[in-house]
Amino acid sequence: MKNNRLPLIVGAFISIALIVAIFVVYNYKNNQVNSASDEQPKTTETNKTTEQDSTATEKPDNTATPAKPEQQPDENGYLPNQTLPTEPTYINGILLANKIYPLPSTFAPEENPEAREALNQMLAAAKQQGFDLVAFSGYRSFEYQTTLYDNYVKRDGQAAADRYSARPGYSEHQTGLAFDIGERGKEDVWLTEEFGETPAGQWLFAHAQEYGFILRFPQNKEEITGYMYESWHYRYVGKEIAKEITNKNITLEEYLGVK
Repeated sequence: MKNNRLPLIVGAFISIALIVAIFVVYNYKNNQVNSASDEQPKTTETNKTTEQDSTATEKPDNTATPAKPEQQPDENGYLPNQTLPTEPTYINGILLANKIYPLPSTFAPEENPEAREALNQMLAAAKQQGFDLVAFSGYRSFEYQTTLYDNYVKRDGQAAADRYSARPGYSEHQTGLAFDIGERGKEDVWLTEEFGETPAGQWLFAHAQEYGFILRFPQNKEEITGYMYESWHYRYVGKEIAKEITNKNITLEEYLGVK
């Protein structure tokens, strides 16, 4: 009788052992899954923090206004014995080039593609209104500006040339964001105040802001800009800024807080 029960007892022990083993394995796997689940959000959170820090580090800080020069400008508006910088001046992301904040001689960005696209749209809109406008001068290299300025000085003298032409390194044309604009067929008023009095010049002044341009050297602002009124010289700054500057009737210097 005992011999007949032995197989049953052994079988029962084996069954119990299997059940215990299955239970242990099941609990172990559950613990592993839960552990992995608990760690995943921490890893994701860490990655997000790293990405945010990286982005913040890579953003250029263009909000600071350059220190005002200690020297007083000379009679032509330039700082005496000023040397050209190694880096261009940006204020709130806007590139500035004038008699106080020059560009490096090596700064050669060529023509700005965004400014060219906006210019093309503006010229096309003008043509629809019957005005055949053309940008007859755009980007100028440091070397070209040197030749141009020297020729003006030889012709008119330095004091006169400084009112309408920038010294090399100080020209907005070197930024690739400025254009001299005139009307085809009326070349006799190119580079003259009279262009601003023509219907084409008046249309340009009224609508340039819609395409991101400002009249860079307006009337009665020579004391601020350093240059005489130039009805033909337009500078690209983007639509929002151009509208604000135009609506307030201020210059780029006043908008940037350097005057």
